Amino acid sequence: MFLEMKNITKCFDATKALDDVSFSCEKGEICGLLGENGAGKSTLMNILGGVFSPTEGKVIIAGEDITGSDERKASGAGIRFVHQELNIINDLRVYENLFLGEELVRGFGFTDKKAMREKTRQVLEKVNLGDVDPDLYARELDTSHKQLLEIARALLFDARIIILDEPTTALSEEEIKNLFGIMRNLKADGVSMIYISHKMAELFEICDTYTVLRDGKFIASGQMQDVDEKQITTMLTGRTVKKIEEKENHSKEVIFRAENISCGKYFRNVSFELRKGEVLVFTGLQGDGRGELAEALFGIRKMTGGKTFLEGREMKYTSIKTVMRSGIGMIPRNRKERGIIKDLNILDNLSVAGYARDKGGFFVDRKKQIRSFEECKTKLNLKAGNPKDAITSLSGGNQQKVVIKRWISLKSRVYIFDNPTQGVDVGAKFEIYKLINELAKEGISIIVFTSEYPEIQQVGDRLIIMYDGEVNRVMKREEFDENQIMYYATGGDRRKGS
Repeated sequence: MFLEMKNITKCFDATKALDDVSFSCEKGEICGLLGENGAGKSTLMNILGGVFSPTEGKVIIAGEDITGSDERKASGAGIRFVHQELNIINDLRVYENLFLGEELVRGFGFTDKKAMREKTRQVLEKVNLGDVDPDLYARELDTSHKQLLEIARALLFDARIIILDEPTTALSEEEIKNLFGIMRNLKADGVSMIYISHKMAELFEICDTYTVLRDGKFIASGQMQDVDEKQITTMLTGRTVKKIEEKENHSKEVIFRAENISCGKYFRNVSFELRKGEVLVFTGLQGDGRGELAEALFGIRKMTGGKTFLEGREMKYTSIKTVMRSGIGMIPRNRKERGIIKDLNILDNLSVAGYARDKGGFFVDRKKQIRSFEECKTKLNLKAGNPKDAITSLSGGNQQKVVIKRWISLKSRVYIFDNPTQGVDVGAKFEIYKLINELAKEGISIIVFTSEYPEIQQVGDRLIIMYDGEVNRVMKREEFDENQIMYYATGGDRRKGS
């Protein structure tokens, strides 16, 4: 066996991120590493790449024990990581990006730019970028070319193992074909690759073997040809599906409607209706276009096609304020970057959305702010002392409650919840679920974007499953099934012969 990771355990203080996990890959093999979010895939690969040392276990490459190597030693052993979040620096030239931190030098310590340019030309040919000038600034390249630059950098330094983490997220079908062609050539040259992806069709097309992790534990491994999509889906989820509690929603009145809306390469021809008092959930996996769709519905991202209607009137996305005044509110994903304003206290964080929508004077209504604060404590069980404390003094779950109450205070007719329980504890999650369901009972219409099945089960009346920027399946509440959702979210139905 070329690569062996034996009985890997990794603890972060009291948290066991990996528990006795083993993983292997032969020379010239493409190995699929599968698991839901939080399964331990990134931790395992970070151990292989020298970012972390294992608490227990061994890492062996070609018979050599490299356990505990740092990133430089791992790189020297031929391990290269192509991250989903590209590490390309736009203000550097192509050749400078490829040799960053590992520049070639000649006499007196000067960088050998001529040699670096020549080697860059050679390696670009291998990844079908032979027409790219090494002196071109990276900002002039599109995303797919930047992705291939990452692979070119790995080849430049004779990688023996390349880890590809969700490499096709921003690629078109044609670009994915090109990437797979390059991977097959590398495989023929004896390069081993570890392919991390949620997209089932891709895994079956390009991978020789699979390894499934769940909750930090090894579940199964084997040859891809010996399993099908539904078997893999069951391994990935592994949970007994709870009985769905009944929800009452009998309204037929359509409040919001989208007709064939598109946004460049992110999503295409998405149509749906949202009824009064309904909770409509969008789900899928990374790279499916959900995040961009949520932003487009609120006017953060410009649509390139289609129309939306609120209570029969076509929406005009001239500004965020216009959208807010029309009766749409949005609880954004990624609380730390998009939700809280770190330099403001709790009170000001609660009222900033209302002020942005309605501002017309120079004074803030402190009594109104205090009422909002007290309501947040009552309705959402906000655990906070002095309302003038910094928002950063609160736990993540309580910060999220402040962000939600900020928008609920606007009394909008439609709310977009984008990953509303991201990074909060179980108790706070259920308080948020309760609030969503209470709002729906009051006749408020809600769109929730989430990839968590328990969340879908707790709040959803209907479900739209996205795959590769398109609507792949629509389910009624009584049809919700975790394995089926995963099957359609990974595009299992799109594989030839399915």
